[in-house]
Amino acid sequence: MTISQINATLDADINTFWRVITDTARYCEWRSDLERVEAADELHFSEYSRDGYATHFTVTQSHAPYIWEFSIENTNLTGRWLGVFEELCSQTYVSFTEYVTAKKFCLRPFVKQYLKKQQSLFVSDLKKALSITKERL
Repeated sequence: MTISQINATLDADINTFWRVITDTARYCEWRSDLERVEAADELHFSEYSRDGYATHFTVTQSHAPYIWEFSIENTNLTGRWLGVFEELCSQTYVSFTEYVTAKKFCLRPFVKQYLKKQQSLFVSDLKKALSITKERL
């Protein structure tokens, strides 16, 4: 199993942050790596990368606005994602941790690098989305 974590302080209050991060139907509006998202219901959604690659998610824990966790599954990996959030005045401290196992032995050496890249892009895109959201308020 590979574990990858990223922490950041985001310029948004925790409730605004929670609304943005849990609104998976709107991910394509701010996620630069996604083509589309399909939500079956509140607990199940699938993300499709720009090249059409699908990853499926099932929410396993949701304690608004402090914890959000889900399982992850695609043809190359399986695991879980855990987001822990803390309110800091008008900002939000986030800790995103992924626990992933590559399904294919040949991919194992590359998983950590892939996760770090994806997490950095996610945080960067999220910062931009929160900035736009803040301007609208």
